[in-house]
Amino acid sequence: MAAPDPLDELIREVALRHGVALSREDPILIMHTVNARLLQDSQAAQQALLGEFKSELEEISTRWGADAKTKAERILNAALAASKDSMMQLMHEGAREITEGLRHEIAAAHSALQRPVAAAHRVALVNVLASALTVAAVTVLAVVVFLR
Repeated sequence: MAAPDPLDELIREVALRHGVALSREDPILIMHTVNARLLQDSQAAQQALLGEFKSELEEISTRWGADAKTKAERILNAALAASKDSMMQLMHEGAREITEGLRHEIAAAHSALQRPVAAAHRVALVNVLASALTVAAVTVLAVVVFLR
């Protein structure tokens, strides 16, 4: 079975609705055919324009994505550099504080050790003096014992 002809359907519809019989050569049907063809051509042109618009939108979207990625990378790199600089500054400050604290501790330990060292030095001098007196006493005793 062949597909129904659109013109035959139109002729039937006009006859049913308006009670007017049209023939295939009627100028109204010629205008209908022209209008249908114009609509078809217009639809094809609009589809072509829509395809171009779609490809332009895809291209713009791709460019925007690339630009956004580039900008995001720049922002991340700048944040990373700033973070790195901040960490280095904090590390230097921490090292400086630790060094200063160690200097204070060493100075305090040095001053704390000087008193016992000075006392040990005095004790050593007293021991040397006592030893010298002991040697002198033994010498005097030996001289006295041998001379007798």
